Amino acid sequence: MSGALRGSWATIPAEEERYRPLYARVLGLRFVNPGGVLCFLFFEGAIALAALLALAELVSWWAVLVLPAAVAVMVKLNDLVAAVVIRAAAAVPEQERDRFRRQMEPVVGRARVDWLPHSVPGVVVSADPVKGEQSAAVDPAPPAGLPDTPAAAPQAGTTEPGS
Repeated sequence: MSGALRGSWATIPAEEERYRPLYARVLGLRFVNPGGVLCFLFFEGAIALAALLALAELVSWWAVLVLPAAVAVMVKLNDLVAAVVIRAAAAVPEQERDRFRRQMEPVVGRARVDWLPHSVPGVVVSADPVKGEQSAAVDPAPPAGLPDTPAAAPQAGTTEPGS
């Protein structure tokens, strides 16, 4: 790749490049920007893990060299995939991006509920049509055990059974 293309797509300014961790500079990462702790885990952590596996005799001592190299290849591959994704997103026209954003925004609001004009709390509404009527019929006598009915509510000055 040419240097101009690299500079135009770089997400890190050139003056801040020297402050990046050595691991990120050696791999030439442009889109993935790991911090110091993450670079430590990628390199020294992989060496430590490979050494522990080799000491436990689960792998040969070659793993101490191969595992950090494999991690570095995966990090660089991740950077290359990020470059492809960003370039593909830049190629999408602005109006398509706006349409996509509108489609992906969550719809927040309240659901509209159409109340029945004859709905009353504590009254059972029957769904069976009565002969001669088109709408749902209202049962005039609600069950006596409902708490909203006057028969179930205790009267002032009386005691409830069992007390």
